[in-house]
Amino acid sequence: MLGVQFWSGETMNKSKPFEIVAVRFRISRESAKYFLIRVQKSFKTEKPPHQLILKFMEEKNFESLPKPHHVATLMNEAGLWTHPLNAEPRGPVDEEDLYVE
Repeated sequence: MLGVQFWSGETMNKSKPFEIVAVRFRISRESAKYFLIRVQKSFKTEKPPHQLILKFMEEKNFESLPKPHHVATLMNEAGLWTHPLNAEPRGPVDEEDLYVE
């Protein structure tokens, strides 16, 4: 079981953080990279390393992939990465909502 071995924290097998996120949450490697970058971009100035984000997520033991800004907010509140946060991005807007008067 590849995911269990990676996520257990016992050995990292020199896997990249995005590979571990991809296996753990059953998403593509590209989506995992995008997720980690979005967590980093949630911070205004200093960006946390992917390895730190991964370790934090491992400790929280998320059952499903959370929103990137939520992970950043939790890291900030826990004092793990105390740099200022950007505002949470707005969610997608349905096309019909764009034209409502």
